Parts: sequence; C-alpha cells; structure tokens
Amino acid sequence: MSRTIRPTGVENVLGDEELIVSKTDLKGRITYANDVFVRMAKYSYRELRGAPHSLVRHPDMPRCVFKLLWDTLEARQEIFAYVINLAKDGSHYWVFAHVTPTLDDRGNIVGYHSNRRKPDRAPVEKVGPIYKALSAEEARHANAKDGMRASFDMMVDLLKKQGVGYDEFVLSL
Repeated sequence: MSRTIRPTGVENVLGDEELIVSKTDLKGRITYANDVFVRMAKYSYRELRGAPHSLVRHPDMPRCVFKLLWDTLEARQEIFAYVINLAKDGSHYWVFAHVTPTLDDRGNIVGYHSNRRKPDRAPVEKVGPIYKALSAEEARHANAKDGMRASFDMMVDLLKKQGVGYDEFVLSL
C-alpha cells in the first residue's frame, strides 16, 4: 500500500450517531477497525488490519498534532483532537477523535484505542486555518523532523498566547 493518494477535495461526512472505532498495537498498526471505519476509509478490513494507522493521514494534517498525541499517550493520558483523514479514493472526512492508551493489569501500555465521531462544523472551521499554518511551517523546512519541531513550537506558542493548555483549547472550539 505504498501508492500515493491525491486528495480530491470531496468530503464525506459521518452520520450524527456513527462512531469510528479502531485499536492499534504499540507501533500504531491497526489491530481492529469497525465497519464505520472501513466504510469511511474506503479500505477493506483486510487492507486496514496490520497497516499503520497513518495510512489514513491527510497531507493537510500537521505532523505536530500527532507528536502531541503520541507524547500524551506515552504519558498514559487520553487526548482529544480534530483530525482530517484521507480515504483510499482521495476523499476526506473530519473526525473528533478521543484516543486512549490500553493498559494491562500491571499498568503497561499494550496498545491504543480510538473513538471518532462527527465533529460540529464550527470547530472544524476554526481549526482548519490553524492546521494550514502549522502545515505551512512544517513545509518551510527541508528536514521533516525540523519542520515538525518548528510547528510544534508554533502550536505551543499559540496556546501560551491564549493562556490555555491543549485540552482546554480543543474543548473550547
């Protein structure tokens, strides 16, 4: 599945009561995907199972948001985020994601669990320009890691200027 998918600009929208559910292993490879995920991503269950969850990463989604996500999960905390995903056919869909680490009975992280639902339109419209600015900062750098660090710093500065933490920011949108 190494082919490049080009975004078409066509948006698919989750139903009001639909919930995308997936589970991954410690490396972010999909171990479970519900039927809504399969339908929205437009991959077969067989294609999704074992694939990296980044398979549905839209190029407009800033990498720094995923750095924050992974940092938060490694600290054994949950995180909420607005995410734009890319389907196999180039269409996209926005979700409001809630991601948690899955712990064994000894408190060790053994995987990750994510529920995604249809986001309200107003927060998506607010976060879209922020994501564009963060992605533009990432693209300004020849080295992807440098770009991600610079956009992460940009995001942290934005939150500091607003006097809020990330969770408070996301939930206030």
